[in-house]
Amino acid sequence: MKQQQKGKIVIISSPSGGGKTSICQKLLEDNSEWRFSISYTTRTKRESEQNGREYFFVDAEEFESLVLKNKFAEHFRVHLYRYGTPREPLEETLASGGVMLLDVDVKGAQALKKEYPGAITIFIQPPNVEALKSRLTARGTETDEQLQVRFKNAIDEMKSWEEFEYVVINDDLNKAVCEVSSIIWAHSCRTELQDREQMKELLGL
Repeated sequence: MKQQQKGKIVIISSPSGGGKTSICQKLLEDNSEWRFSISYTTRTKRESEQNGREYFFVDAEEFESLVLKNKFAEHFRVHLYRYGTPREPLEETLASGGVMLLDVDVKGAQALKKEYPGAITIFIQPPNVEALKSRLTARGTETDEQLQVRFKNAIDEMKSWEEFEYVVINDDLNKAVCEVSSIIWAHSCRTELQDREQMKELLGL
């Protein structure tokens, strides 16, 4: 009998405005059995957001309590706020053979790859700096000071593309979603992930 393949942790990263959140949303629409890792944050909830959907919104005291209990696979201060990836859902996905998408910044991706060396890492690169700046401004959710911090950090993060296994340029959302989906599905065909006993049966051994 074929053994259940170990689950996949898919780390999708980009600078702010790169489009990683939109890509994750469309991937989840197309693959209802996939899961999305909901991070914790001390950031203020935006009007369009719901607690437990985009993020778990907590205050600084509760966040620090979770850190001390080792509840996060990674946690960082990003821009002006703290973000953390809960560990338990990742472990559950690996054990069940599912697919977990993570929408994280570059530092978070680096830390998660150390915790989960078998994770798939994909960097979403905006087509150019002008497009990135336009996307950040169009949000209308940050003050001028916050925008300046995000844009400066985003430029630095764009230089990190070589640290990832795969790079997708997001100049067309549907095309980018298709490319990311192809990467995730194709990963299952890697030689080292195959069931050796099944391969022996195919060869009549």
